[in-house]
Amino acid sequence: MPFGTVTLNDGNQMPTIAFGTGSKWKGQDVTDYVSSAIESGFSHIDTAQFYANESSVAAAIRQSGLARSDFFVTTKWSARAGVRSSLEDSLAKLELKQVDLYLIHNPNHMKGIEAAWEEFEVIKKDGLAKSVGVSNFDLEQMQNLMKTAKIIPAANQIEFHPYNYAENKGLLEYCAKHGVVVEAYSSLRPITTYPGGPVDKPVEAAAKRLGATPTQVILSWVKSKGVVIVTTSSSKEHMQEYLAVGDLPPLTDEEVTAIDEAGAKGPPLARTTLLVRKW
Repeated sequence: MPFGTVTLNDGNQMPTIAFGTGSKWKGQDVTDYVSSAIESGFSHIDTAQFYANESSVAAAIRQSGLARSDFFVTTKWSARAGVRSSLEDSLAKLELKQVDLYLIHNPNHMKGIEAAWEEFEVIKKDGLAKSVGVSNFDLEQMQNLMKTAKIIPAANQIEFHPYNYAENKGLLEYCAKHGVVVEAYSSLRPITTYPGGPVDKPVEAAAKRLGATPTQVILSWVKSKGVVIVTTSSSKEHMQEYLAVGDLPPLTDEEVTAIDEAGAKGPPLARTTLLVRKW
C-alpha cells in the first residue's frame, strides 16, 4: 500500500516518508525541487534553520495552491539564537502560524539541552509547534533528556542505514519503548557513499526478486525497521522511485536478516566515518 502516516506519542499523525531539503541543498533556493516533490506526491517537507532555505520551501508550498492541512512541515532549531525567537523566525520564513514538528537539530553543537527542551515544551503548549522532538541524539543523550523531560520527544531523526544499524539498534529499541518515532536520513549511503560493500549482494538479490531497484530495497529495509524515511533528490524520476516503495511487497524476514548481517560487516571506510554526526 502507499506510504501512510504514523501516530506520534502525542496523538498527531506524521507521513512516513518526507522530502528533505538539507544535504547539498543547504543555502540554496529549493523552490523547484520542493515543487517537484509535491507534484510527485510528497506531503511531508523537512527543512531546518541551519539549511537557510525555509523561505523557498514556503514559496513551493504557496505555489502548489494546496491547503495547509495537506502538508506536514518539519523544521529544526540550530541554537544560533533562542528557541522561541528562532522558531518565530522560521515560522515567518515558512509563512506559517504553526509547524507540525520542531526538532533540536544537533545536541553536539549546543549546551544546556535540558533547559532548551523545557522551552520546546512551552512552544508545544503555546501551539507554535504541534509536536516537538530531537535529531541526532544517541542512546545516552536520549536517556539523559528523558530524566527531566515532562513531554516525551515525538521523534528522533538520525542518520540510519544498514552500515550503522548495529550501533543504533539499542537506540531504536529505547525509542520504541518510549513511543519515540525514529526518522532516518542518509539511508542510501550504501549506494551513494559505500558502493561495492557487503550490503550490495543481499540488496541486489532482493531487488531481483521484487523487480525493484537497489535504492527501493534499501528504503524498504528502512521501512521494515519501523523507521520513517527522509530522502531527497533533484530528479522527479527518483522522487517517484522513492514513493513507489510504498507499493512494493515487504522484504522477507530472510532478506532483512541478510542485509542486517551484511551491514554489520561494514566497508573499511565506514569504520572511520560513520561516527561523525552530520547536520
